[in-house]
Amino acid sequence: MSEAPAPTNFIIEAVEEDLKNGRFNTVTTRFPPEPNGYLHIGHAKAISIDFGIAQKFGGKTNLRYDDTNPVKEDIEFVDAIKEDIHWLGFDWGDREYYASDYFDQLYQWAVQLIQQGDAYIDDLSPEEIRSYRGTLTEPGKNSPFRDRSIEENLDLFHRMSSGEFPDGTRVLRAKIDMSSGNINMRDPVMYRILHATHHRTGDKWCIYPMYDFAHGQSDSLEGVTYSLCDLAYEAHRPLYDWFIEKLGIFHPRQIEFSRLNMTYTILSKRFLKTLVEKGYVNGWDDPRMPTITGMRRRGYTPEAVLNFIEKAGVAKNESIADISLLEFCVRDHLNKIAPRVMGVINPLKLVIDNYPDDLCEELEAVNNPEDETAGSRKIPFSKNLFIEKDDFMEEPTRKYFRLSPGQEVRLRYGYYVKCTGFVKDQNGEILEVHCTYDPLTRGGFSPDGRKVKGTIHWVSEAKALDAEVRIYDRLFNRPDPDNFEEGKTFLDNLNADSLKIIQKCKVEPSLISTKPGDHFQFERLGYFCTDLDSSPDHLVFNQTVGLRDTWAKMNQ
Repeated sequence: MSEAPAPTNFIIEAVEEDLKNGRFNTVTTRFPPEPNGYLHIGHAKAISIDFGIAQKFGGKTNLRYDDTNPVKEDIEFVDAIKEDIHWLGFDWGDREYYASDYFDQLYQWAVQLIQQGDAYIDDLSPEEIRSYRGTLTEPGKNSPFRDRSIEENLDLFHRMSSGEFPDGTRVLRAKIDMSSGNINMRDPVMYRILHATHHRTGDKWCIYPMYDFAHGQSDSLEGVTYSLCDLAYEAHRPLYDWFIEKLGIFHPRQIEFSRLNMTYTILSKRFLKTLVEKGYVNGWDDPRMPTITGMRRRGYTPEAVLNFIEKAGVAKNESIADISLLEFCVRDHLNKIAPRVMGVINPLKLVIDNYPDDLCEELEAVNNPEDETAGSRKIPFSKNLFIEKDDFMEEPTRKYFRLSPGQEVRLRYGYYVKCTGFVKDQNGEILEVHCTYDPLTRGGFSPDGRKVKGTIHWVSEAKALDAEVRIYDRLFNRPDPDNFEEGKTFLDNLNADSLKIIQKCKVEPSLISTKPGDHFQFERLGYFCTDLDSSPDHLVFNQTVGLRDTWAKMNQ
């Protein structure tokens, strides 16, 4: 199990105080996802806090699915959530629960509240309930059905659960205070009629509890001591407490923290679902998506994600983390663990005219200069090579230190070469560059002490493997993509250049055995990982992140 980043002191101090004064003698937290979509990096923050607090105090964390809405839920999402949590390095042991496990008990507790005079059946339509609720500045007004007798409410609730009434015709509401300054306390809905098949309970139920009713009682049943929520639930805490106190059951403590917000990113599950269903991205695991499965496919590591969450911090006040910080954390971790390889994304043929036609040498290359235990590998070197098109310029600009006519450069791990000419096609495009090499400079060092300012990477034409490379940019072209003008939507802020697919790239032969998920640094180009679509017959690599932050410089 991973060591989660330490949450901020205000949560730790609250738990320490509770343990000291005897409010609780153990720590149990829970992560309660709704299985109606894939988890994103905002959920990763919640996961790290839920599991991190429990780890710090020697406690446990439950995984509990909030499966109270059968219309939106799917077993696909259930399985994906478990995979994502495990990928982050956490485990819930045998404590996998579902709100649907408690439907019978929740029903009995609803009956108890009716019997106590704390809940009633309302026949108002959803639109009427909204209009009766009032506003932030105006109190609500009582439903005309609020004073039904306990006997009538019990009878109607039983008939609701028996399937007698159509969807939307009746609800069960808590009887609290329609003039409360907290709108959540204005007789909230506890149960609605929904004739839909549930992914676990089938057709047993046609009424389903609302989240606010199911959540706290599920916590209580599981002995959860801390319900750690984002700030959106702060206004729901009085209701959380009200239900538990009225039922007289074990009372967990709810503590809120600020949710994760990040520049150039949308974390609304509704908006993410739109991107997937409308085909703006290639599924939930598209590497441009902020989903955990998307980040995994792009080549992000769980260590980098958790390090980012730690650096972004956890506080009571909402803030926005810069996506560059996440990219820094990814880059920093991959620098330590990723083997170095050579790949050429936009190949240009380089011919060494004075190199023997039939010679193929094997040069020694370091696998990772940051890790002495990573060792080295052999890479083939021959007369004909591929270099990046950007590494040759016919008329070099000032401070251009790569290959140009008459210019000498170092080939990485190889020799010094000097450009002697080039060949163009009828359209003026350069087809190949010619050079000579100095055989005394093998390994990149000159015996006469002369220096070169440029070093370029390459692959041998004879041994190179073809590959497809996918270059990813930010999905949105503005830091606040959910901020849009009237008449437009967040889709108008999509970055049209967020994905570039480059065919016929060339990579060194050691990559023939790569597997999906493998990480590499393509020297001088960036960090890449092998994509799920890759096979020995068709290698596919995703760019995870560049070697340095070029976005900030380009967009100042």
